[in-house]
Amino acid sequence: MSHPRPASDSGVPVTSGVEAVGPADFPDRVLMAPLPVLVDFWAPWCAPCRQMEPVVAELARELAGRARVVSVDVQAHPGEARSAGVTSLPTFVAYTAGRESARLVGARPKAELRDLLAPHF
Repeated sequence: MSHPRPASDSGVPVTSGVEAVGPADFPDRVLMAPLPVLVDFWAPWCAPCRQMEPVVAELARELAGRARVVSVDVQAHPGEARSAGVTSLPTFVAYTAGRESARLVGARPKAELRDLLAPHF
C-alpha cells in the first residue's frame, strides 16, 4: 500500500498543511525559509513514519504562520537524506535561518516535535 503523503517535490501545500519537498525546492523551502522549518524525513515502507503522519499533520496546522512543516520522501529523494545525515526513519530535523538547530529520531509525541521549533518563534 502506498503512503498517502505526496512524493512530488512540487512544494505545493497539501490539505494536511505539510509540504512535500525534494531536491528542486529544498533550498528555497527549507534553507532560505523566513520561518523555522521542521523536516520530516520518511519513507512509504516505514511503519513508524506512517504512525507519525497524523501527528505531523496536526503540528503543521497548529504552527501555520509561525513555522513551516515539510516532508521528504527518502525513497524518492535519497540524496536529500544523505545530505542531511539521515540514517534512521523517521527523522525530524529543525532548521532555523538555513541551519540545522535540532534533531529527533523515531516516533515521538507532538510536544517533542513542537519543542524542536519553539525556541525559534
